[in-house]
Amino acid sequence: MSRFLDELKIVVESGKGGDGAVSFRREKYVPKGGPDGGDGGDGGNVIIRVDEGLRSLYHLKKKKVYKAGDGSPGSSKNRTGARGKDCVLYVPPGTEVLDVENMEILGDLDSSNGEIIVIRGGKGGYGNTRFASPINRAPRIAKKGEPGRRMELLLRLKLIADIGMVGFPNAGKSTLLSVLTNSNPRIGDYPFTTVNPNLGVMVYKGEIQYIIADIPGLIEGASKGRGLGIKFLKHIERTRALLFLIDLASSMDYKTQFEVLTNELSQYSRSLVEKPFLVVGNKIDILPKEKIESFKNNMFGGQKPLCISAVSGENLEELKDKIAILVNFSEKIQDR
Repeated sequence: MSRFLDELKIVVESGKGGDGAVSFRREKYVPKGGPDGGDGGDGGNVIIRVDEGLRSLYHLKKKKVYKAGDGSPGSSKNRTGARGKDCVLYVPPGTEVLDVENMEILGDLDSSNGEIIVIRGGKGGYGNTRFASPINRAPRIAKKGEPGRRMELLLRLKLIADIGMVGFPNAGKSTLLSVLTNSNPRIGDYPFTTVNPNLGVMVYKGEIQYIIADIPGLIEGASKGRGLGIKFLKHIERTRALLFLIDLASSMDYKTQFEVLTNELSQYSRSLVEKPFLVVGNKIDILPKEKIESFKNNMFGGQKPLCISAVSGENLEELKDKIAILVNFSEKIQDR
């Protein structure tokens, strides 16, 4: 069973505030001591926090309700009750947090926005010391703590990566990811081998790291839900740039492949086709030279493609250079 989960509903509840105490000083030589009831402690907050090491929401599936701790009641000698323990939920970078009731986005947690407090705990109640006055020097009242709040959340993950690799099923994306990075995606010579997005880290020139995402194969009509559909198109939104991997051994013409892919991205979100991109033809190890030259002489979106073989490794070093240039270019555009 797959342990990748990119969308999940959970219920969260903040802690109740502790009640204030009704208490009076009891000392040997003070027969009528004044009030000394302490305040109740505040209830715990519900916090959603980014964990850079997570890549899925699956770990949160085990429970339906996550609750913060209640505040403790106040006590004598004006002692304030202990604050309730916060409920901290860890999510991968790129997680959106929405209130299910009105679908309002409460937070968009990328790597630069580490956490949000979804619900604050109830305030602790006042002890009777707070109610003392010249008129009422021995109040026998205290305030109860405020209740916690309950909310249903929708957690929605959109992967964050430098490069999003898109192509038709069986184009060789998983194989290419495995040779460019340290990932071990499932690889097979049949469509839809990849049913979940895979991430890998490409180390460039011994130190620079680029994150590459292998998005499950797109087909014509994906933006309308065909095949693996729009479920995975959303993961491309959080990439800096795109790598279109064209299957040169496919029966579908390479120009048609590119047009269908860009059309599906455009129908889902126009911003996707405005990202910087590379066009890479794969499987040159099994193709005649004439077909490779024909592909190389074409222009795609104003640029010439690169030909590689993910299996034999041909031209992979050149591809790494182009990926580095592409990411640097995309960073400059985003910084403007």
